Amino acid sequence: MNAHLGGFAAALVQDPVWVMNVVPVEAKVNTLGVIYERGLIGTYQSWCEAMSTYPRTYDLIHADSIFTLYKDRCDMEDILLEMDRILRPEGSIIFRDDVDVLVTVKQIIGAMNYSSQIVDHEDGPLIREKLLFAVKNYWTAPAPSDNTRSEAS
Repeated sequence: MNAHLGGFAAALVQDPVWVMNVVPVEAKVNTLGVIYERGLIGTYQSWCEAMSTYPRTYDLIHADSIFTLYKDRCDMEDILLEMDRILRPEGSIIFRDDVDVLVTVKQIIGAMNYSSQIVDHEDGPLIREKLLFAVKNYWTAPAPSDNTRSEAS
């Protein structure tokens, strides 16, 4: 969701996966050209708007400082709903942001039926930036009970 120089995709280049590098329109530095020069794919996106893709398209979203970037531009809930729309059931999201932001995100995605865990930054627990790992749980609506069927008759 914030590709920077495409390092995440470059780290996975030998794996049998494809990675869409997304450069936010609001990013301070336009890095899409560098991503293309590395032989990777990418696009521009404003996360205050819906992404032009089919629902349930992606298995993994890596969101690096997205909520800090969009603070005071659009609602966190709108971005999370769009992420939920494009993520497949049992797909994962890696959030990297300030700990205060991630505590709020964890609370919201918990209500969206995600399993999640906040972990320390790779440089240690004293760094304010943390990681939040989230998995979209697969669920279906419960079957109607026998009482509901008999009442409807």
